[in-house]
Amino acid sequence: MDQTTKAKTFAALHAGPDILVLPNAWDAASAAVMEDAGAKAVATSSAAVAWAHGYPDGDLLPLPNLLQTISTVARVVSVPVTADIEGGYTDDLGQLADNIKAVIGAGAVGINLEDGTRDPDLHARKVEVARKAAAAAGVALFINARIDVYLKRLLESEAAEAETVRRGALYAGAGADGIFVPGPTEEALIGRLVAAIAAPVNIMLTGGLPSAARLQALGVRRLSSGGRPFAGAYAYLANAVKAYLADGLADPFLIDGLGNLNKRFAG
Repeated sequence: MDQTTKAKTFAALHAGPDILVLPNAWDAASAAVMEDAGAKAVATSSAAVAWAHGYPDGDLLPLPNLLQTISTVARVVSVPVTADIEGGYTDDLGQLADNIKAVIGAGAVGINLEDGTRDPDLHARKVEVARKAAAAAGVALFINARIDVYLKRLLESEAAEAETVRRGALYAGAGADGIFVPGPTEEALIGRLVAAIAAPVNIMLTGGLPSAARLQALGVRRLSSGGRPFAGAYAYLANAVKAYLADGLADPFLIDGLGNLNKRFAG
């Protein structure tokens, strides 16, 4: 499947009928495992990719590290790849256009672009720039504009809901294909946000969140795992290494089912 076809396929996954349950990888191996488990597409997690390279989350990962990760993930999986690029790693719109073209060149057909604590009007301009850069690159990039009002607790209660809906309209009007609202878990709130935002709504996995089936019934089009797979995998590793250091036995690592990655990567 070429990049153009992958872009069309990825966009179609947001149109239903089923919710897109999307796992977030941090390197080629995790992405391959996710595809082999049945993922219809694979995303990268900005936090997990940053942590895997020894950097904190928050636009601090060097761009070459991100591009290398996207490239290796796209090389080993056949499904569409979407990349979490935080805030684009710059507020300079000219540099952002170059960054978007580089992300597409690495093999991505979608991006998450987050507003964080930035001026929403600046973020809308970033979405516009990303759309124009993708068009210039000849790829129908799926732009998922992330709204951090709930995640960063910028506002509370009715004010948070109203601002999220306002930003959703602003970003969709600027060219975003989807709106990502991490944080909410309450069914009634999620349902109201979906009804009020005129674009596919993406929710992030967290404790207390309804099931994928229930989110689909509420109208949510995409569920992202975020950094949860990384956290779970590394929590297991930490505990297994503690046990290994304590007794020197292999038991913590004798887990069957992963398969032969050497054979997998040899094609």
